[in-house]
Amino acid sequence: MTKRKKTPLLMLLLTAFLRPAYGSETEPQHRGDVTDVRVIRRLDKHPLASRIWQPVIIQGTKEKHLIAAFGAQVNGKKDMGDIVASVSKNDGDSWEEPVSIFDHRDRQGTIQFAYANPVLYRAPDQHVIWCYAMRCQISFRNSEESQLTAAFTADNGRSWTPVELAMHYAGPLILNASIVKSVINGEPRYLLPAHRNTLAADPRGSRDHFILSSTSLLEWKLEAFIPQPTEARVFLHEGNIADGDRPGELKIVMRTADYDDSSLTTSPPRAYSSVSIDGGQTWSEARPEPELHNAKSKGYFGRSGRGTHIYVYNDGPPQRDKAPGFPNGGRTSLRYKIKPAGGEWSEEKTFYHAGIKNSYPTLIEVAPGDFRCVWDSGTASRPRTHIQFGKLKISR
Repeated sequence: MTKRKKTPLLMLLLTAFLRPAYGSETEPQHRGDVTDVRVIRRLDKHPLASRIWQPVIIQGTKEKHLIAAFGAQVNGKKDMGDIVASVSKNDGDSWEEPVSIFDHRDRQGTIQFAYANPVLYRAPDQHVIWCYAMRCQISFRNSEESQLTAAFTADNGRSWTPVELAMHYAGPLILNASIVKSVINGEPRYLLPAHRNTLAADPRGSRDHFILSSTSLLEWKLEAFIPQPTEARVFLHEGNIADGDRPGELKIVMRTADYDDSSLTTSPPRAYSSVSIDGGQTWSEARPEPELHNAKSKGYFGRSGRGTHIYVYNDGPPQRDKAPGFPNGGRTSLRYKIKPAGGEWSEEKTFYHAGIKNSYPTLIEVAPGDFRCVWDSGTASRPRTHIQFGKLKISR
């Protein structure tokens, strides 16, 4: 009888120590066109957090390197906490232990901040990768009164250096989508979409979508507002900018809600869009997108290298509204539509469905029609207990 070799104690200890550092679990029994699904991170790894949410993804400067950043909400706050980043060296198959970008325990003099809504960006001619985020005094219950802050990494996401920005926009802001590079009056310009919701706490406030611009990624100013519809105002927020249908056109597609009562959707629940033909300096009046559903949940809007637009969204009702087929409320399945250049939006396709909560998808294209995707997931009744990764290919 052959004796089994005993595993050395040191090897057992090393295996036990290293295993938690890499999130490479698969999330089984899902339907949809997303493949190679992996769990990047679970909530139980963050003892100070009540949920983890709103991931973003970017391709690193090395082959098969990806960086995913996401928020870890501080207990007792509605939507702010820490921002961390995890690195994959093998195209998303496994993910390293996250490192801190912004930590609510780090004080700035006597002021303590909490953070939310990371945005990752790498300029075409740079190797450094930027993370922009919202910074709000921790005494606030939520992040509605945030200011813009930033950090950069020069080593593909393994360490981050905070930066104080020169801001010529003095109001509060809420981020959602990545930066796009444009040209205004012959000058290269970076555009960052944002919105504000000062009406939530101030009867004389407003709910407006706007565009910040920069020539350096360090100094930012207010470039433009998205004009409200003339017949009835809409709460326009969390918009994504991409190239439009015509050469030189930019298009923004926005999440929506009722302007006066943000607990309600538009009727019917639709995304709204606006276009710019001057590089983002001015924008058309926001109009509904009849084919694009939105029930108060972030969607992703982008354009592939082949010219095909893609829109990823939650079907069904708003997050807390129960409806037939949605016994635990909305923000469950993620669906998507595509539209070839000059064509029409496709029928609804399934992005990811597993009978659990899913929301806030973000995609990055690594080759024409080949996307890497992240979103936050939960259980059937509880949102945002883990961060997921997957791959999506669109044929056109």
